[in-house]
Amino acid sequence: MHGLIARTAVSLLSAAFALPLMAGTASAQPSTGLPSNFLWGVASSGFQAEGGSPDSNWTRYIEQGKTDDHVGTSVDFRNRYLSDIALAKHLGAKVYRVGIEWARVEPAPGQLAAKELNYYDAMIKAIVDSGMRPMITLDHWVYPGWIAERGGWADAKTLPAWLRHNRIMVDRYARYHPLWITVNEPTTYVMKEVQFGGLPAQSTTLMFDRLVQAHRTIYKYIHRKDPGAQVSSNVAYIPTVEPGLDALFLDRVRDSLDYVGLDYYYSVSPTDTTASFAATGEFWKATVAADGIYYALRDMGRRFPGKPLYVVEAGMATKNGQRRPDHYRRADHLRDLVYWVQRARSDGLPVMGLNYWSLTDNYEWGSYTPRFGLYTVNVKTDPTLRRIPTDGVGAYRKITANNGVGRGYRPTRPATLCSLVAAPGSCLESAAISVLGRPVSAPAATRTPTGR
Repeated sequence: MHGLIARTAVSLLSAAFALPLMAGTASAQPSTGLPSNFLWGVASSGFQAEGGSPDSNWTRYIEQGKTDDHVGTSVDFRNRYLSDIALAKHLGAKVYRVGIEWARVEPAPGQLAAKELNYYDAMIKAIVDSGMRPMITLDHWVYPGWIAERGGWADAKTLPAWLRHNRIMVDRYARYHPLWITVNEPTTYVMKEVQFGGLPAQSTTLMFDRLVQAHRTIYKYIHRKDPGAQVSSNVAYIPTVEPGLDALFLDRVRDSLDYVGLDYYYSVSPTDTTASFAATGEFWKATVAADGIYYALRDMGRRFPGKPLYVVEAGMATKNGQRRPDHYRRADHLRDLVYWVQRARSDGLPVMGLNYWSLTDNYEWGSYTPRFGLYTVNVKTDPTLRRIPTDGVGAYRKITANNGVGRGYRPTRPATLCSLVAAPGSCLESAAISVLGRPVSAPAATRTPTGR
């Protein structure tokens, strides 16, 4: 972290770790299922999945030796989107999140690539024809090489160029009434740009200002084209410090959000600080206590009252598809997440959907080692790029068929006694205590420490 972000994180974490171990009371059981219009989804991004990436800030970072792996073909979604969309439909997904890569569409200033526009036209239409709703991400951290050449987001001409491009995208796809994500994880976007050299550290405030303006302007444009549109920008929910980070972007656009999008992955408690492994790229070592999603949703619901909530990304990493050190299986983690989302709904939080990250393994911003996919793809060793189902596939199919995990389900991992995901509330009002005064957990016989 850098500057304001680092200072905010340190101060808030210090306060959180000073809390006593306390637990409140909360209903222990979710309602039976979710509303019939609950949006089950899967997620991907253009650069991470498409392969054959044209000149961009990220291809330049790779060429400069700043990553472990080259992106190469990735999982070749660019040429296999029809079969991947079919996999998503078979899962029972209602939403398929995809990104439109500016670098692919506009390889030179003002020059649109007809072939790539045709690809996006066909791909988004295929999602709609399959009975799913597209969730379109306009900016998932990648911009054209010619923008990078001019200084990226530090250059004053980037914002008008971004708006010109994305107005064209809105004109093209608003008729499908997609869900919209304007900017993916703005805080992480800025931090990554500083980390990889695309933005001078002293320009972080400037980039936030321009991203805020980009979101607010394109929000209004989308609503002119589709008055009933649902538009947001998803935040990477960082345990404990998120309220401070939201002052940089989300709080500044709260009047331009039709729903609050959040991504949830990692947890923190006084006895578990393994989330630090996410910062080093060893995601599989970071604890993914599923109850944290409940606290993240509760926090966002309280700070953005009246706004629907959407889990735009949630998932769990393995190392090259191997068993995790904590033996957490993907199927169990997925069911546990859904349990806590249902718990949030039963406690009155207006959760409207959840996307699993991701449908397939992909390029995790520099490496193919972390595997998040419901389907494994061995990009570096399998030239056929075969989609291999994990145990999460069957679990997700059953969840979508039943619209949840049901009243009788209990998580495979005990809830955290003093979670610091949304401190102090997540500790002072702990969900770990049931009406019987015992931690919520499943019988030991239901825990199977094998598989992905």
